[in-house]
Amino acid sequence: MEIEIKGPILGQSELCGPILQALPDWFGIEEATRQYVADTAVLPTFLAFANNQTIGFLTLKQHMPYAAEIQVMGILPDWHRQGVGRALLAASEDHLREIGVEFLQVKTLSARHPDEGYGRTRQFYLAMGFRPLEEFPTLWGEANPCLQLIKKL
Repeated sequence: MEIEIKGPILGQSELCGPILQALPDWFGIEEATRQYVADTAVLPTFLAFANNQTIGFLTLKQHMPYAAEIQVMGILPDWHRQGVGRALLAASEDHLREIGVEFLQVKTLSARHPDEGYGRTRQFYLAMGFRPLEEFPTLWGEANPCLQLIKKL
């Protein structure tokens, strides 16, 4: 099945919110999920479609002219491991290179937490060329240690 990527687009809360709600193992903290949905309204977002259905998204936040971050990415569970994340990341990276961004970062749950889903998330980012930069044991609270990864574009 063909996956179509569109973006960057602003104002995508209506399409992205239901995807986050479908991922409670990753986005189970209600306050954080509400903030991610709000972010998709004002930050550049790439959308993945299959059969005219939104199946995933990736939202970027540019911190400096040369540095950006994956603010949030979500893909419907039935579409995991089908190339959607790879396609969203490739489109995002192409866009960032076009505007002169040199570094892309992402924060995710550290391996200090035994969550299997986030283990797969870390494996994905490592396979996509990201490298661990720093661990923040208390950034998201002691129960959710944070790992920052970075990639040179």
